[in-house]
Amino acid sequence: MKEEDVNRCQIQEWYPKFKPVSIRTVIHELPESFVEYLVDDSGPFLLPLSISGEDALPNRIHNPIDEEDYQVSEGPGDESEQPPLPPSFPELELNIKESINTLGGAVFPKLNWSAPKDSAWISTSGTLRCTSFSEIALLLRSSDSLVHDLCHAYDACIDKTLSRPPSFFLALRKWYSSFLPEMEFRCFVRGQQLVGISQREVTTFYPTLLEKKNDLELLIKEFFTENVRQKFESEKYTFDVYVTKDGRAKILDFNPWGAFTLPLLFTWEELEQNLKEVENVVDFRIVESQCGIRPGLKTAVPQDYLDTGPGSGWDQFLRKADKELQQQKMAPGNGA
Repeated sequence: MKEEDVNRCQIQEWYPKFKPVSIRTVIHELPESFVEYLVDDSGPFLLPLSISGEDALPNRIHNPIDEEDYQVSEGPGDESEQPPLPPSFPELELNIKESINTLGGAVFPKLNWSAPKDSAWISTSGTLRCTSFSEIALLLRSSDSLVHDLCHAYDACIDKTLSRPPSFFLALRKWYSSFLPEMEFRCFVRGQQLVGISQREVTTFYPTLLEKKNDLELLIKEFFTENVRQKFESEKYTFDVYVTKDGRAKILDFNPWGAFTLPLLFTWEELEQNLKEVENVVDFRIVESQCGIRPGLKTAVPQDYLDTGPGSGWDQFLRKADKELQQQKMAPGNGA
């Protein structure tokens, strides 16, 4: 891939063009001071001082008697040392607060390419749902996967000249409590041809997808032809799409072909082969039984940053799982 392919997948680049067929989003350019705060790991973990007095974590019960057990006596050399003051970003906080209100009071955050999925566990809800600047800062500052955006976005580019983009952006996306994970799909495009569709949430078997598979394939193919094919400039890429209850498709994300993007129920070799062997035929894959479940976010590792390359531990595990699944399908009495 080239740098231009990676750049096109930044949300501030593609969202204005695809806004009518995406979900409501407000994008803020981040001040460099906040970017430095996100990458700085030299000191203690500090959340920004909120000018609104908001706290990302619930209030703790303080017991003065218990706290005495944790007092550390200071030596003579410690008298002049003061704990570092938390940073503050008042203008950014006010802008974000206004955007959250505009989007209905709850959002989920995303930088240029990635969302802090790996830090959802630290929020009070266990999700990416945020209602304040402090909650957003907590998720971003706690995420290891965002290091990709901040430091390694161009590592796989054959023409790499950049170590990071000139500017970073925070996208605030409207939070939908009715979102169904089984209705999100990853689509694979090469040469302006849709070659594959995969269930996005591969850690669960959803029987309803078996019933809807044909209709979903037709809907996604039509959506691609009408709304994506002639508008996204890269020769090969992936995009994630969500199908609503009333049968509308919404673009959630774009990602480069290969590199750090997971092929989910495919391998990149299979996707390349599909294109060579059968033209104008889309391979649509879903988890068709409990045996087909794949490891993913439930491993507490960010799904798009698992090392699934040839020879890796996950690669060997997935190949073994595929082999066992095929054997189960071919065994007599499997109900086929």
